[in-house]
Amino acid sequence: MISAPIPANESARMAALRAFDILDSGAEQSYDDLTRIAAHICQTPKALITLIADDRQWFKSRFGMALTETTRDEAFCAHTILDTHPMIVPDATLDPRFAANPHVTAPDGIRFYAGAPLMTRDGFGMGSLCVIDERPRELSAAQIEALEALSRQVVRLMEFRRTSTELAGALRDIKTLEGLIPMCANCHRVREDDKYWRGVDAWMSAHTDVMVSHAICPDCMHKLYPEFAGPDGEVR
Repeated sequence: MISAPIPANESARMAALRAFDILDSGAEQSYDDLTRIAAHICQTPKALITLIADDRQWFKSRFGMALTETTRDEAFCAHTILDTHPMIVPDATLDPRFAANPHVTAPDGIRFYAGAPLMTRDGFGMGSLCVIDERPRELSAAQIEALEALSRQVVRLMEFRRTSTELAGALRDIKTLEGLIPMCANCHRVREDDKYWRGVDAWMSAHTDVMVSHAICPDCMHKLYPEFAGPDGEVR
């Protein structure tokens, strides 16, 4: 068995994967529909939507398979993400990368594999939409094109999920800012609870994505540092 090399952009790739907030999420009909369609089009008994994490391959959706994840070293899809084109393995027992793989040598093990990488707009391979059979075979050009098209739909679902999460977070921030914020009339610290008060900048950083910077307004410049204030309040 030959494990797939780690991509040169692995740190950025993993950051992109974490941003989707999809690892270990529950089953979703929209993803399951795509694996079922892939298996039907390619006439295979199994189909998976896989995601390659640090040390494992996790299945977001699976058709015809009970397994939920494997180690990354054993993952066919760890090889698939290294290219932008589908990876086709007609007979895994004849491929030196996979001939000794425990998922190949097991009874009723993998013989045929075809995976289309899940490529983000930034060119990161997240995993694959793959179909699997227990006998050697090939796919037609039309079947391969369909597998690629379905893989693009998987990525769109993932991007929609990420956007929805970001919008939900922004909405929570807006609701927080629209609410009544208890602030000290003297020092302007914000009350977190009945006993704890926090500076405005620290409170904003904790409750929103707003980055707080500090400056001195013209009125305060004239009041505090008149020797440095110009006519418009700017430092002269």
